[in-house]
Amino acid sequence: MEWNAENLQFLSQCFLHTLSPAPEPRRRAEASLSEVSQQANYGLAVLRLVAEPTVDDQIRQAASVNFKNHLKARWAPDSSSDDEHTITEAEKEQIKALIVSLMLSAAPKIQGQLSEALVLIGKHDFPKRWPALLPELISRLQNASSAGDYAAINGILGTANSIFKKFRYQYKTNDLLLDLKYCLDHFAAPLLEIFIKTANLIESANSRGEPAVVLKPLFESQRLCCRIFYSLNFQDLPEFFEDHMNEWMSEMQKYLTTNYPALESSADGLAVVDELRAAVCENINLYMEQNEEEFQNFLNGFALSVWNLLSNVSQVSSRDHLAVTAIKFLTTVSTSVHHNLFAGEGVIPQICQGIVIPNVRLRDEDEELFEMNYIEFIRRDMEGSDLDTRRRIACELLKGIATNYKPQVTNLVSVQIQNLLSSFAANPVGNWKDKDCAIYLVVSLAIKKASGTSVSTDLVDVQNFFLTVIVPELQSQDVNGFPMLKAGALKFFTMFRNHIPKPMALQFFPDLIRFLRAESNVVHSYAASCIEKLLLVKDEGGRARYNSADVSPVLPQLMTNLFEALKVPESEENQYVMKCIMRVLGVADISREIADPCITGLIVILNKACENPKNPVFNHYIFESLAVLLKRACGKDASLISIFERSLFPSLQKILGEDVTEFFPYAFQLLAQLVELNRPPISSAYIQIFEILLTPDLWRKASNVPALVRLLQAFLHKVPHELNQEGRLTQVLGISYKLVSARNTDEQGFYVLNTIIESLDYSVIAPYVGQIWSALFTVLQDKQTGKFIKSLLIYMSLFLVKHGSKNLADTMNAIQANIFQVILVQFWISNLKLITGFIETKLTAVASTRLLCESPALLDAAVVEHWGKMLDSIVTLLSRPEQDRVEEEPEMPDIAENVGYSATFVRLHNAGKTEDDPLKDIRDPKEFLVTSLARLSALSPGRYPLIINQYLDQTNQAELLRLCSSYNCAIV
Repeated sequence: MEWNAENLQFLSQCFLHTLSPAPEPRRRAEASLSEVSQQANYGLAVLRLVAEPTVDDQIRQAASVNFKNHLKARWAPDSSSDDEHTITEAEKEQIKALIVSLMLSAAPKIQGQLSEALVLIGKHDFPKRWPALLPELISRLQNASSAGDYAAINGILGTANSIFKKFRYQYKTNDLLLDLKYCLDHFAAPLLEIFIKTANLIESANSRGEPAVVLKPLFESQRLCCRIFYSLNFQDLPEFFEDHMNEWMSEMQKYLTTNYPALESSADGLAVVDELRAAVCENINLYMEQNEEEFQNFLNGFALSVWNLLSNVSQVSSRDHLAVTAIKFLTTVSTSVHHNLFAGEGVIPQICQGIVIPNVRLRDEDEELFEMNYIEFIRRDMEGSDLDTRRRIACELLKGIATNYKPQVTNLVSVQIQNLLSSFAANPVGNWKDKDCAIYLVVSLAIKKASGTSVSTDLVDVQNFFLTVIVPELQSQDVNGFPMLKAGALKFFTMFRNHIPKPMALQFFPDLIRFLRAESNVVHSYAASCIEKLLLVKDEGGRARYNSADVSPVLPQLMTNLFEALKVPESEENQYVMKCIMRVLGVADISREIADPCITGLIVILNKACENPKNPVFNHYIFESLAVLLKRACGKDASLISIFERSLFPSLQKILGEDVTEFFPYAFQLLAQLVELNRPPISSAYIQIFEILLTPDLWRKASNVPALVRLLQAFLHKVPHELNQEGRLTQVLGISYKLVSARNTDEQGFYVLNTIIESLDYSVIAPYVGQIWSALFTVLQDKQTGKFIKSLLIYMSLFLVKHGSKNLADTMNAIQANIFQVILVQFWISNLKLITGFIETKLTAVASTRLLCESPALLDAAVVEHWGKMLDSIVTLLSRPEQDRVEEEPEMPDIAENVGYSATFVRLHNAGKTEDDPLKDIRDPKEFLVTSLARLSALSPGRYPLIINQYLDQTNQAELLRLCSSYNCAIV
């Protein structure tokens, strides 16, 4: 696209119309932009439009967003992208030459978009393919510093901060460390220079009483410098920063101890100061965690500064970030070798009274979150994502101190808990928050065992606390009274479920079921979660503590209340309730009386979800619930299959017919389950689905493939004769070839081929075998990945055990003379020991043994070395644990960003395919090996012991002798 007046006008009009409230002109404009975006230099033209001062700001802003998105899609598209219109190298170079200056001169909203675009480029090109970027940023930073232009300074620092963030999150590799060294060599000194200069300006402006408008950009500059400091120090302590630690630390400490009245007199100004202080706390916490020895000279001063700072940080939510980062620093100190800072007289009580209890008590903000955003409340409170909340981090500080001062902490907190409960007892209505605080302390300070879900506590006797403190809340007849207390009680029950004896817990099952009718979303969510987690409790030996007999007496009311909970406003897509439904159906004895209303209720919910799939977790549990209901109800009563079909088919047709692509993988898995449950002949409705299944378009979306393969396998097993009609086998083979040839679906392609070999008579597949080998050998020439070779080895083994070693060798050699021998030597023998999985190991071991004892390719006197090496591989496969013979594959999988709702296939646990053993008549592959060898050696006495002695590893020779002894066989 050329840059001229005509194109400027065209693009300007398009971007203007994209802002139109009317859908038609907006759609037309978006379609036009999509079309022209495929032209060369489109991105460059849009960037020039953004820079054009004569164009309206609204249009330029819309263009800047489009420019950023264009770069995101086409600067370095991933391998799975179908878009062929990647930006050319020439255009990239021109964009890189312009973008920094345009970003710095742009208005704030446009500057933000261009900064994001610059970071996108940097993610792929910096520093190796964009060596000019850092020198340009440094040059402009120095010019802006000389001019005192803090708008430009902060734009540059903000961009540098975004680019350097990769040093925090990426794995430490040689390439990353080389990039880091490059950035340190160029940027460390200018960063310190601007940091010291700005520090002096702040000190001067603060002493003169300058207004907030002067101080704000200076504080933002220091915050950005601190965030860059964090990124550049994250991997290791760089030499430059170690040499200049005194300069950095002395200035940072000032921000924790100095008051700034001009800023702190307003909420906005205080937030600016707090963000800088929080950034300082994150930096000193990083140094405590990683550079404790070098940092120790500054520790006492910072610890005192942070302590004093916390005593003055109010409970308002706007100061949460500062409070959390400051407490986190003290927590790190408490678990370090410098913990003696907490050993002084009265220090731990002061921490408990001054920091912990005030931050653990409920605030108005917590109550508001509980009522207005239950999902976020639960995420923080129940799911452990609240490490960045005051309540949790205050408890983490106590846990940290208890690492070295456990008796003092335990005694202190136990007394505090009793005081809080006494306060509640004196005035339950007025002091209910004290009881909540006591329960929270017990739950949050519980110690999780290294493995499993069990917890313990020294603060209280769990059963006594449960009976005296928790049970009164559970037995309260008003399920809606004091909902936060009810939630706390339910959380305690959930957390300490392993400690509550079964008879005691069962006594309160009806109360848990009552709480499912609570109006509070949190309360009925916690009740559902408690029931769900109780049903997972295992006693010693792994036996489930609660079974169908325990659930049966309350099952009708339980299911009724669970479905009723999903009708409460805001809980229509409550994932905790739906997960509980799934868990109960997996444990309970499912009668027709239970199955009927459950299938009806789940179908209603599914149909509603189809209209707008927006909660992936909730929707997953809908399908898991349907799958487990199908498996357990129909497995018990086959007459229910037709009921499920009548209920499910319209919904599955709706999903496929209305293109609800998010649900395609689930729909195919449920259909596979239904096919497998049916007995032939299956209905014509399934045959129609089979026809749809062979449509190439369905297979284009990667997330569909595993589920489609699963469904195809179900059809092949259940009605193999249908495959050989109307050219379907040719279509299925065509699909399998495409899957096998793509790196991310090759295993799925082999699953289809394996099922064809298992399910069809040789007379049916014989005409196609040559095509199959040709397709596989073509792929083998292009890619010899471990995954592909193992899949090929399993396929060949299955072919051999089903149709004989002669057919295997002859059909392969028909494609190319002696190819079987080549593959045997180059791939089979060397890769056999890499096979994993019980059935796969058994299959390949038996097939290899048959080759060893039947095939002329190995029995010929000229290939004794290959015979010996094959036996060596078989013994290794059968005698050594997987972890000893299989190394992690060096290939890294392609990990694409999870864009959108359903980027990946999600397997339904309850609709899983039962693995079939193709060698049910062979019980033990080790026994099969030695008995086969004994028979073979009896035909040529004296021959095979010599080969074994020459070609088998010493360990494997000893193992083979042991096996012969175990099974009373001899190789003569």
